[in-house]
Amino acid sequence: MKFTVGSLDLQRVLTKVSGVVPTKSTLPILENILFSLSKNTLKLAATDLEVSVTATLEVKGTEDGTVAVPAKRMMDTIRALPEVQIIFHAETSSQKIKMITDSGEYGLVGESSEEFPAIPQFKAEDEIVLDGKTLSAMIGRTLFSVSTDELRPAMTGVLFQIKGGDMRVVATDGHRLVRINYSNLTPARIKKDIIVPAKALHLVSRSVQEGNNTISVDNTHVQFSFGSTTLISRLIQENYPNYESVIPLDNDKKLTISRDLLLASVRRVSLYSSSTTHQVRLTVKKNELRAAAEDVDFGGEAKEKIPCQYDGDEMEIGFNSTYLIDILSHAESEDVVFKLSTPVRAAIITPHVSSEGEEVLMLVMPMRLNN
Repeated sequence: MKFTVGSLDLQRVLTKVSGVVPTKSTLPILENILFSLSKNTLKLAATDLEVSVTATLEVKGTEDGTVAVPAKRMMDTIRALPEVQIIFHAETSSQKIKMITDSGEYGLVGESSEEFPAIPQFKAEDEIVLDGKTLSAMIGRTLFSVSTDELRPAMTGVLFQIKGGDMRVVATDGHRLVRINYSNLTPARIKKDIIVPAKALHLVSRSVQEGNNTISVDNTHVQFSFGSTTLISRLIQENYPNYESVIPLDNDKKLTISRDLLLASVRRVSLYSSSTTHQVRLTVKKNELRAAAEDVDFGGEAKEKIPCQYDGDEMEIGFNSTYLIDILSHAESEDVVFKLSTPVRAAIITPHVSSEGEEVLMLVMPMRLNN
């Protein structure tokens, strides 16, 4: 196997596929990336048996072949190189690999391609096409709310509910929740609910491109296709919890406030919160919000006031500052609207102005206030 390629071109494609490679695996072959050359097209593939990524790039091919290349050493080498042309040569019989540049030569030993697991053969039953901007924003605004608790596997992914030209995505870890409704999308044949693992979506976010990106599904897998890159992931085969039951419908206290002012204030006062609870106290009264935190174990307190629009009854409510900061950081709006009810009921946070064809709802659970 032999070809010539630019180091930056190879690095760009390696970055797309290497994220799926496990750092340590009971199957050492998974720590490799499969290189396959056919004429002038180089195909790279990597898998952890749950998620598989393939990508292609054009090279100057001399001799076709396949070899499994150690991912970490390959990536480390390519990152360390300047912008140069690389001659890549792999001996089929010995799996010895040489990378030659004008100023150096680098040798490593690969594995037989026959040992590399087969990438799943995907036959799409349904698909939907999204523009890159929508897909990227969708992932960015939901992943932070996904649970890491493996005992609740359904919540370790993002729920996609797709019907025709409408789609809803939901993520929650039990403390915070994000629900985004999209309408007027390109009509799709998909009419089903699927749960996509967070790891797969992290990898998708690396490869999303402008223009059309296709999501295809069958009964067990989902496939994301963007340009020369394809990602296939197993779906989480669990029932998603009834998230609608935790969204209050009668929060009658409405607070409108600058997102940036509140976010900065919560970040500052949270420096004085308990390292155990991270609690911040918000007190709202007519056109004013006070943010406060106190560390009763080590001493220290902070409080600030911020202008807002509010004409309801005075109210105090506590939040975990980490969760509140996460919510505010991902609320892409100049002003946000809090819909409140009582200090023990969930707060709903929405953008003051929504984009056309998009409805965003974020929810954060309160904390019982210290006396």
